[in-house]
Amino acid sequence: MTIPEKMQGVYLTGHGGLEKLQFSHDIPVPQPLVNEVLIRVGASGINNTDINTRTAWYSKSVVTATNDGGAEGFNSAADDDGGWSGKLTFPIIQGADCCGYIVAVGEGVDSDRIGERVLVRTMQAAENSENSFKCLTLGSEINGAFAQYMTVASHHSLRVDSDWSDVELASIPCAYSTAEGMLHRANVKAETVLITGASGGVGSAAVQLAKRRNAKVIALSSRAKIDEVLALGADQVIDRNDDLLDILGRESVDIVIDIVAGPSWPVLLDVLKRGGRYVTAGAIAGPIVELDVRTLYLKDLTLLGSTYQRDVIFENLIGYIERNEIRPVVARSYPLSDIVKAQEDFLSKKHTGKLVLVPEKDKA
Repeated sequence: MTIPEKMQGVYLTGHGGLEKLQFSHDIPVPQPLVNEVLIRVGASGINNTDINTRTAWYSKSVVTATNDGGAEGFNSAADDDGGWSGKLTFPIIQGADCCGYIVAVGEGVDSDRIGERVLVRTMQAAENSENSFKCLTLGSEINGAFAQYMTVASHHSLRVDSDWSDVELASIPCAYSTAEGMLHRANVKAETVLITGASGGVGSAAVQLAKRRNAKVIALSSRAKIDEVLALGADQVIDRNDDLLDILGRESVDIVIDIVAGPSWPVLLDVLKRGGRYVTAGAIAGPIVELDVRTLYLKDLTLLGSTYQRDVIFENLIGYIERNEIRPVVARSYPLSDIVKAQEDFLSKKHTGKLVLVPEKDKA
């Protein structure tokens, strides 16, 4: 195929509101460097991290829920720590999910890779050592998939053999690797697991992945989405506004998988059994919580954060897809040019699963 010199894509021009997303037909197509591949993007999902990066919610000066500044940004945010790993250099191309096709390779990459259908790791080790806990995020520290083409290290583009559509595959990388990373870090087995935010991208992935590990899954969601979360495989779904202690009782679950945090956080430790594990990879309801340290030490609890992912996490996901052990949950897809509408719909939280963007195909 003929690779054009220019492409369509979306620049994030700085931290702020939706006006910081600038769609363009005049972005230079990147060239693969040593050990890199050039990917024609088939589709890319929308994730909380896209919103959080745009609004600078990761800044320590922001203490409220992610949606509070989802459309306009946060006036209190500091640019020096607005990205999840610190200061970002703009413009950048976001897009933490990529399903696409290798169309060119850089020096050091076997040309036989051209034509492969691939998924790209969202979280990429920043150093050779897997013990550093330092990583880069696709669409944050490195340009991502909100464009027709993107480059990435060959090592982080994994071949996938599946009859799923590009849109379906693009719903997997960020949400499912985040969920699998949490389950892996908490060593989830055939235990009772409570999952918050279960209708969202990460939550719906966690439900499926926990069931795959033979866990009993209790999920929290809005009342309107209870049937949809049950259809994902949850054994029990509780309205997020109901009294969790009244329904479950104290010391009733082995593990909490949380992406919500916020004011209701303390009850999550109350329902954990003695010796239980709590793991989080998000705080969409707010990052500041109240912890009674006595609950932590008197119950011998383990609190875990989960961001860094060892390579095996994404490798396992490819296997789950190819063996049809999980399924995609796509609410809707949009042309890439409709990114503002897609993010507005994302912020409304009326969907279950993922919203996915599809770039225009080359006319050549």
